[in-house]
Amino acid sequence: MKRKALVLDIDGTLTNSGKEISPATKAAIFAALEKGHKCVLASGRPDFGMRRYESELELKKYGGYLLSHNGARVMACGTEEVICANPLPLAAVPGLYEFAAKNRCGLATHLEDTVISAFEPDGYVSREARINGMPVRHVEDFPAFVDFDIYKCFMTAESERAAELEKKLQALYGDMLAIYRSEPYFIEIVPRGVDKGDSLRRLMEHIGIAREDVICCGDGFNDISMMRYAGVGVAMGNARQTVKDAADYITASNDEDGLVQVIERFLLAE
Repeated sequence: MKRKALVLDIDGTLTNSGKEISPATKAAIFAALEKGHKCVLASGRPDFGMRRYESELELKKYGGYLLSHNGARVMACGTEEVICANPLPLAAVPGLYEFAAKNRCGLATHLEDTVISAFEPDGYVSREARINGMPVRHVEDFPAFVDFDIYKCFMTAESERAAELEKKLQALYGDMLAIYRSEPYFIEIVPRGVDKGDSLRRLMEHIGIAREDVICCGDGFNDISMMRYAGVGVAMGNARQTVKDAADYITASNDEDGLVQVIERFLLAE
């Protein structure tokens, strides 16, 4: 039997609308793990925000992997070996802060188990913290405070404004940063060249799984790169049309156990 890699976005893919892994989805993933397949959780979340699901799926036991911050950091669950890490250039932080202040949008990053907010946190920053089970800390001088390795900054705004700000940021920083929205209101800022697809390629080369044996499932804009890399790119039924257009296969939604169909068809049928 060929060993395959099942690569899963978390929010809107692995979890249902209640941010839970359903019993049916969990059972299907365990069936794949018991057959020797590998599971990779690939998310825009920081490591801390992924630990709950790593634990639920016993990925330390089964030798899974965490691809966090949209691919800026990749770690082996069992050994905690960091396979690749691409910190954000700290020289970019003052300019990002000035941009966010001028445009009156949210700006934040992560420090271990805390969301660090440049301004009084808006509802979107608070939501990010809540989803990841992290407190928010507002700091007065964000550029001076951030003197440690960070893997991602994010800006927040209402969806129409976020779309405009995304384009402005790309024009200003596109030569050194990768900038894109993972949600309509959420602008991800990571090092240039970093995305889920490229980091996944590096991980698969490291562990020796061929591209054609990779099944990637996602629902967001930031999942498209890994879906295009994979042998089988799967869009959830709840994904936006742009994501579905990039997929090889469309499954049911995250609230309809769409991953069960995928696992049964591509990992358990053989």
